[in-house]
Amino acid sequence: MEQTALRPKPIPGQGRGDSPSPDPAHRPHAARRRGRRIRTLLFGIFAGTVLVLSGVGLGTVGATVIGMSRLAELRQQTPPTTPRPAPPATPTPSPTATATLGVEAVDADKVGALVVGVHVPGPGYSAGLVRGDVLLQFGADRIDSAADLVRVVARAHPGKEARLTVRHASGGYQQLTVVPGVVT
Repeated sequence: MEQTALRPKPIPGQGRGDSPSPDPAHRPHAARRRGRRIRTLLFGIFAGTVLVLSGVGLGTVGATVIGMSRLAELRQQTPPTTPRPAPPATPTPSPTATATLGVEAVDADKVGALVVGVHVPGPGYSAGLVRGDVLLQFGADRIDSAADLVRVVARAHPGKEARLTVRHASGGYQQLTVVPGVVT
């Protein structure tokens, strides 16, 4: 007889004609499975009960009720306070405000300061600076390193436009107009 994928080869001793139908009441492994299922169910119920009682459920509710009653007692004991005037909503800028471009820069390979990060929103982002640009000149001052950029921007007046010469990562040069912001 030829065997196919649809009709697998029978295990020796368990062929169709070897024995009459097996006894449905006799299953030696069913008792172990039943015991495992009951253990798993009981463990799940126990774990759920512990989680509910320890963190989320009745314990938290009890602590909240006790805490609220204690808070009510303390409020009754303290005299009422007079309301204080609210501070001004807008901060006033100090006369010695420091300017910033909103960029992070390191020394470039040759001349200039390499931009490694641009803060969004910020003056550098508004001007069109992107990561990888090399800043060469700020106003009339040449930038040879990141320290030069810090020094030149610190001398700039916040809110006053300045010309910024940039070499892009692609190799092209561009002059951008930037308005330094205030450090808050």
